[in-house]
Amino acid sequence: MPEGLHNFLLRLTSLFRKYRLDREMAEELEFHQAMLRDKMLSQGISPSEADATMRQTFGNPGRWHERLRELWQFRTLENFLRDVSFSARLLRKSLGFTIIAVLTLALGVGANTTIFSLINGLLLRPLPVPHSEQMMVLSTHQRDDKSRAKYSFNAPYLRSLELRQRSGQLPFTDVFGYFGTLFQVKGNSGNEVVRSVMVSGQYFNAMQVPPLMGRYLTPQDDTAGGNPAGLAVVISERFWQRWFNRAPDAVGRKLLISNQVFTVVGVMPKRFTGADPTQSPDLFTPLAAEPILDAPYSMIDSAYHAWWLNIMARAKPGTSIEQANAAVAALSSSIIHDSGDADFVTNAIKDQVRFSAESGSRGFSYFRSMFQKPLEIVFVMCGGILLLACINLTSLLMARSAARERELATRLAMGATRRRLVQQLLIESLMIAMIGTGVGLAAAPFLSRMLAAMLLSGAGQRAQLDTSLDVRVLFFAAIIAVTTAVLIGLVPALRSTSGSLSDHIKDGQYARQSHQRRAILPRILMASEVCLALILVAGAGLLATSVIRLYKVGTGFDPHGVVNIALSMDKQPLDGEALTRLYQQIAEGLSRQPGVKSVGFVDILPLSGASETDDYPDIAGTEHIVFGSRIGADYFHAMRIPILAGRDFTWSDTIASGSKIILNESAARALFPDRSYRSVPGENMPGSQKKPVEIIGIVGDTKYNDLRSPAPASAYSPMTQSPIHKGSYTAVIRIEGPAAPFAAATRDLTMRLAPDIPVPVMTTMSSVVDDSITAERMMAILAVYFAACALLVTGIGLYGTLSYATARRTSEIGIRMALGAKRVQVVTLVFRENAAVALVGSVAGLAAAFFASRVLASFLYGTSARDPWVLGGSVLALVAIACVASLLPALRAARIDPMAAIRCE
Repeated sequence: MPEGLHNFLLRLTSLFRKYRLDREMAEELEFHQAMLRDKMLSQGISPSEADATMRQTFGNPGRWHERLRELWQFRTLENFLRDVSFSARLLRKSLGFTIIAVLTLALGVGANTTIFSLINGLLLRPLPVPHSEQMMVLSTHQRDDKSRAKYSFNAPYLRSLELRQRSGQLPFTDVFGYFGTLFQVKGNSGNEVVRSVMVSGQYFNAMQVPPLMGRYLTPQDDTAGGNPAGLAVVISERFWQRWFNRAPDAVGRKLLISNQVFTVVGVMPKRFTGADPTQSPDLFTPLAAEPILDAPYSMIDSAYHAWWLNIMARAKPGTSIEQANAAVAALSSSIIHDSGDADFVTNAIKDQVRFSAESGSRGFSYFRSMFQKPLEIVFVMCGGILLLACINLTSLLMARSAARERELATRLAMGATRRRLVQQLLIESLMIAMIGTGVGLAAAPFLSRMLAAMLLSGAGQRAQLDTSLDVRVLFFAAIIAVTTAVLIGLVPALRSTSGSLSDHIKDGQYARQSHQRRAILPRILMASEVCLALILVAGAGLLATSVIRLYKVGTGFDPHGVVNIALSMDKQPLDGEALTRLYQQIAEGLSRQPGVKSVGFVDILPLSGASETDDYPDIAGTEHIVFGSRIGADYFHAMRIPILAGRDFTWSDTIASGSKIILNESAARALFPDRSYRSVPGENMPGSQKKPVEIIGIVGDTKYNDLRSPAPASAYSPMTQSPIHKGSYTAVIRIEGPAAPFAAATRDLTMRLAPDIPVPVMTTMSSVVDDSITAERMMAILAVYFAACALLVTGIGLYGTLSYATARRTSEIGIRMALGAKRVQVVTLVFRENAAVALVGSVAGLAAAFFASRVLASFLYGTSARDPWVLGGSVLALVAIACVASLLPALRAARIDPMAAIRCE
């Protein structure tokens, strides 16, 4: 064995045999001393001379032990373990300080780790597929404007891309399209809505994730009518567990999806999320089956008029993004000309439509574009909280280290090096950082799941986000732990071990040391803490004010007390007048439920994100874009939308009674600019099909797409005259009292009247309004939370630092009072000096907040980034916190006994 390795192994084993080796060394040393003494006695030397010679020869036994330990021990490791033990005792002794320090750091670390977990899950985590770096996302853009890329494609574009990939014109091994949706699956207990995705034939081959059982879908399955054995479906492991109880013969069983029989051909493992990390579907059906799954509608049959698919591809090994992008761009013109639709081709060429490719290693999700910027802003605010916590703990550790000056000076005088003491103090900071990081990391998964549910609340059953801890999150937490340990520990450690050794020992910890008390660094830290807290509080105030004004701006309807029952009628047998009678029976049944005041129906809920528009000409022939909805009788009453003129729809407004329409005030003013809207009812106008339609009423304006935009021109048509087959509507019900008992009664009613439809989904109109401003609401809630944390951390930090600083001036204050200073003067002295620092920090923070608030301008509604009330209120809040933190130590100083303070020195 090499000598170096042998010595290393001996040192390693000595860590576990330390006491035994100490005993053996002592025995060996005693043996050599005895041998030397016996030799000298045998030579006739007296016992006393022999003992003196032996002591002179061997010297101090302790020094021999130290020198021998250096030969067989890891000195650095021994010192590290000793410092850890010493720091643990100190932290245990100062339990109050330790708890405050750990909780302060846990607050900052937990917030940062939580937001980073969301960013990781939504923006950073690669798809769990082999060689995810080869995945590409395709998009289209106009006039080389890639900043406004569109990611929706029509089915013919997908088939053209597939054809060119198979012919070798594209540097892809596979091209696939997919569309996330919800399907009804019939089971023993009725229909169940299941999260699903329709995929093209190369989808699974591109993903390269082998099935857990059976096989996955192939291009042969992605044909009209399916493969020769029929329609095939692949299920997830979750669905296999829940639906088939993990039965080994699940492959080959039948599933009734949207009243169509599918055969299960494979089971995908739980880790497979699909191409969209926010979906994680349970069913994978062939894209070619869309016409029968969505019947009576068909996106595929709508061809170039339906933009609904997302398209991705797997590049050939060694293909760069630039090469892939150039290849698809070069084929743009030929793909567009494949349509054969002259008008479509002309418009596409006029708009200079081009295809492009970008990295798809993380898959594709629309939520990324929606939440990326808000999450980045919130992450910056989290960083501010962490920095605030570090400044806070740095100030506390500086004050605490100042109180230990005599101890540290004594250790230096006894031979300890400055490097050794700095190492020990840094290890103490590292222990605080590690414990705080551990506590924050333990809370992060729960908080991130809760926040993810808030972000995706408006997506219903279709979306979910994996925010579990992985290597990136743990690495991020480790970086935070080390960084905070250095930030909070290095300056106090260097400061407390600098200066004159004799002065530290002579002066003591409570002596008046004007040169240290007036040092600029502690005051800069306190002022910085106030400045940073003011920026966070001002930002939170602006965001909260903006959300409040969004709610106060008015929706045009009253969402409070309204519940929505979504009815899915497309897979039941009734249609036309028979379906209308079913809706009327449901309305009458709901009206008889306790607490129900009115019931209406609508196909597109306001602020739900869906929309439908049409062009209507005004009296001069100029066409205007008008948003449309189909509604039932009593909808306006249920939503409390005022009828300004004319009348509401009734169930008797059928096709036989003539086409009818109701306009809102904005539409009436746009289409009849020279008329009062009150005189419009009774007029006829060209409808969406250029057929005459009678205007029977004018109603108040309501928000349609979002709260930020003004109420658009809108037109309402009766559901009793709808040309759509098997139309699905949402019952809008105004109730009094809790909604929970009403939900059970609704389920019973719909199961009795319409047993073929899935269990209705119930929501509240208030939640629809909340979901329409999810990003703004999320930012405001988190900002207010962070602002409260900033105020709390600032208050604790200022109080702790000022308390330590005031305690170190006990002797000075005692002398002042002994010489005749009044208690009021002492309070004023201490308070004035501390409040001055807080005031400087507030002024600096106000200036910084004035410029930093511009970043939030795009997120604000009805609120200026320089709102004087918000900025002024933020300053008052910080000044109040700082004054309270300064006043308490000042009052404590005023109660000092002069004689006791002087005598303690």
